[in-house]
Amino acid sequence: MASLALDSLGSIDPAAPKATGANAVPVARTETGPRGVGTVRFENVAKTYRSAGGEVRALDDVSLDVSSGAIFGIIGRSGAGKSTLLRTVNRLEEPTSGRVLVNGEPIEALRTDGLVALRRRIGMIFQHFNLLSTKTVRQNVALPLKVAGIGKAEVDRRVAEALRLVGLEDKAETYPSRLSGGQKQRVGIARALVSDPEILLCDEATSALDPETTLSILGLLRDINRRLGLTIILITHEMSVIREICTDVVVLEAGRIAESGPVWRVFGAPEHPATRALLAPLTRDVPDDLAQRLLSHPAPGAQAVLRITYAGRSAPDLSALVAATGGSVRLLQAGVERIQGHAVGRLLIAAKGMQAEARLRAIGETVEGIGYVAADD
Repeated sequence: MASLALDSLGSIDPAAPKATGANAVPVARTETGPRGVGTVRFENVAKTYRSAGGEVRALDDVSLDVSSGAIFGIIGRSGAGKSTLLRTVNRLEEPTSGRVLVNGEPIEALRTDGLVALRRRIGMIFQHFNLLSTKTVRQNVALPLKVAGIGKAEVDRRVAEALRLVGLEDKAETYPSRLSGGQKQRVGIARALVSDPEILLCDEATSALDPETTLSILGLLRDINRRLGLTIILITHEMSVIREICTDVVVLEAGRIAESGPVWRVFGAPEHPATRALLAPLTRDVPDDLAQRLLSHPAPGAQAVLRITYAGRSAPDLSALVAATGGSVRLLQAGVERIQGHAVGRLLIAAKGMQAEARLRAIGETVEGIGYVAADD
């Protein structure tokens, strides 16, 4: 099995075989890592908790594949089963039924030694850092290696390499109380990487950070993925995190898969109400002041208000819009971005003439009439 050596920053074995599955939902497709290393497959995974109040089904028949080298997002509202699913990968949670395969091998039958070996191949970072306050940065990062009985010279080499990778080589002798939140999370990432894992699990890794620091940590994770070919699986309740870093995403709702696919498609054309609810904070809807002036029926001199949606097609062709609307068009609101090379977003326009909607559809636009507004509004 190929390893992802930190000192080589991505020395991989392209000849390693890739594990595949015919029945699982194909979700992540990024192939930046060594084939077959860092793959995860969930087969009909279910998890039921029993308590005095009865049974709670946290996961219900979850089947999907995560490919080698993917940055794969798991998102859902509180209680959707995100953390439970993530923790089945390193068997911190045991499925009630179904199974999880890592690198094509089922992990439910692993005994103590095999389970220890599995967990050393899977790094994990947490929302609240979990650093030991009485140990320096270097000592915190070295802890997994010391527990594993690695010799001092090798520990020192790996710790130095991990700290260099996360940009904290000058903080090696600093205690956690002297670090910012972002620096603490970088220590957590270095500690997760120091054992040379194939998979990195991120449990709400940016939820405790401010927006600027969040972007910094996401940029670091993306760089680690690119340089090491490391498979990253992260859970979050923030669609902005998914948009920023992930290649593919699965949306969980009440323990079941509500929707899955490439991030650009899920963002551009969400199908499930849970996905649309999660996307609502990022979606530009009709501004309140315009909504108050909208007319349900045309009036003399009024213009049609049209919503044009882009869900993975080419970017808006403004000249074609102007031509299709007879040269009389106003841009009321725009929110179009590029995700994985695809245009995703919406335009809100006001166009003169009652046939503007039909003409826009004729040139291939996805358009919806939402009302009318006075020409001078």
